[in-house]
Amino acid sequence: MTVPDAQPEPSDAELIAGWQAGDEAAATELVRRHARAVARFLGAAGAGEDVDDLVQDAFFRAFQNLDRFRGTASFRTWVLRIAGNALTDLRRRRGRRPVVALDGREVADGRFDPHAAVVERDLEDQLQTAIGRLPAMQRDVFLLRAQQGLEYAEIAAALDTSVGAARVHYHHAVKRLKRALADVPEGSTATEDTR
Repeated sequence: MTVPDAQPEPSDAELIAGWQAGDEAAATELVRRHARAVARFLGAAGAGEDVDDLVQDAFFRAFQNLDRFRGTASFRTWVLRIAGNALTDLRRRRGRRPVVALDGREVADGRFDPHAAVVERDLEDQLQTAIGRLPAMQRDVFLLRAQQGLEYAEIAAALDTSVGAARVHYHHAVKRLKRALADVPEGSTATEDTR
C-alpha cells in the first residue's frame, strides 16, 4: 500500500497570491504562521495588554496594503515592521511612555523558592525596563535580532536602514543593556528599601 505524496506547504508568496485571488484561507494561514512572532515582538517592545489588538491591527494594515509589499524582505519581517509602526502610533496617540507587562507565571511544583522568584522577576523587569529605555531604532534592532533571530539584512529591510547601521544599533543596544544590568546589585531587587 502506497501513501500519497504529501503536498508541500505553500510559500508565503503563494499564499499572498492566493489571498489576492480571493482565497480567504490563504490569509488565515499567513496569520497562523506569523502572529505568534509578531505578538512576541510587541510584548518585548512593551505593548503590555495591547498586544492582541496591535497584532490584529498589524495584520489588518498588512492585508490592506499588500499591494505595497515588494518582497525585498520576508513577509514576516514586513509585518513586524508594520507592528512596530502600529505600536509607535498607539504610543503617540496616548502620549505616554511604554508600559512593561508583568509576568503572570504560576508555580506548578513544591520546589518554589520565593527569594529566587523575586530576584528572577526583578531581573526580568530590569531587562524589560532597560529595553524600553533604548532609543527606538536600537530597541527595534535588538528585538528583531535577539528575539526573532533575524539576520542583519532582514532587519535593515524591515527598518528601512542599512545593514551596517543595523549592526551598529545592535552593538550599542547590547552595550547599553549590559551597562543597565551591571548597575543592578547582585541579589537585590528594584523594590528593595534603600533607606
